[in-house]
Amino acid sequence: MKNLPLNPEIFKQNRKRFVARMERNAIAIFNSNDELPANGDALLPFKQNSDLYWLTGITQEETMLILFPDNPDKKFREVLVVVRPNELKEKWDGHRLRAQEARAISGISTVVWLDSLDALLQPWIHLADTIYLNTNENDRKANLVPVRDYRYAQEMRVRYPLHNYRRSARILRDLRAIKTPLEIEVMNQAIDITEKTFRRLLAFIRPGVMEYEIEAEIFHEFLRNRATGPAYGSIVASGDRARTLHYVSNNQECKAGELVLMDFGAEYGGYCADLTRTVPVSGKFTKRQKEVYNACLHLHYFAASLLKPGITLVDYTERVGEEATGQFLKIGLLTRSDVKNEDPENRAYRKYLYHGISHHLGIDVHDLGTRVDPLKEGMVLTVEPGIYIEEEQMGIRIENNVWITKNGNKDLMKTMPITVEEIEALMKR
Repeated sequence: MKNLPLNPEIFKQNRKRFVARMERNAIAIFNSNDELPANGDALLPFKQNSDLYWLTGITQEETMLILFPDNPDKKFREVLVVVRPNELKEKWDGHRLRAQEARAISGISTVVWLDSLDALLQPWIHLADTIYLNTNENDRKANLVPVRDYRYAQEMRVRYPLHNYRRSARILRDLRAIKTPLEIEVMNQAIDITEKTFRRLLAFIRPGVMEYEIEAEIFHEFLRNRATGPAYGSIVASGDRARTLHYVSNNQECKAGELVLMDFGAEYGGYCADLTRTVPVSGKFTKRQKEVYNACLHLHYFAASLLKPGITLVDYTERVGEEATGQFLKIGLLTRSDVKNEDPENRAYRKYLYHGISHHLGIDVHDLGTRVDPLKEGMVLTVEPGIYIEEEQMGIRIENNVWITKNGNKDLMKTMPITVEEIEALMKR
């Protein structure tokens, strides 16, 4: 990774939190992701398993973590497994971690080579009663590909059929949702890079620029500030294309009089930022654009005010929907009749705001976290209402990242230009 070394205490704390949730006399095993083929002899860029990274900070392929807090031999209570460096492979693919380097990154004292693991693991398994195995459990995505975690779980059940098995994912969903102050420090670095990038764009955007040129500016500023790269595919959508939520073609001209919606965020040290801003291509909002933008900004502030410990995302979304209904009446998108006759299962405001308002953010841009349980102190969520008007070929979304505290929340993007006046002033320069 391009970032400066992170504090290994991040990963030490995370392992400590996980171990505290394990049953007695249990062992937990975590695998890295597969290296996936592209075409010919090429591989897709490697992306580490998010859970393994959260626990170790190691981004290298062929990595494992073994946690066995009740191991009679203290030095094997947490074990990092990495691939043995190979001189020939390093000539082709570059440096691989030495044991001392892996220790420095992860804070794990015991590092063993992958090719020596089998002889060590079997006696540890025999000492344990319960085995924790990991899977990618995310409400947004069903994993139909037999990736390493699933293959490994199947192999373990065949080899050790009489053990008790538990899902690490249930624990990790709760733990990863609650960010420690050390994790917030890293997220703030991703956010700082994202802010520098947005300010750069305000000076760059003008009529005639191509969406992909804006994307190039984003990528340039990310890399020159040590970001790994984009946290996700950058959305640069001008004109009516802004109504497509995951528009990533980014291949059209930005024309005078249009708005351009930009949804992007840097990844730094494995943690993500997620920003959306909508700005006028010509540098100044029209009267109608300003009216709709300010309605969206009102919803943004209103939604942020609700994000406190104890509220659920279901209730939160419902309350934002009520506020959206009022705003859409005010700016002429809805009539009283529309609201009176709305379908309770598909409310009238959904014609113009057809996505969720918030999602968890962290190592993954759609990070692990609850949707139905009350929100807790320490969670980081986006706040991103939008207004999408087909009749006017206009789409506006405004997004910041907030950290929930016991007294409400802290806007991690509070220094980002967000008002009509701030944006116009910076684009005028």
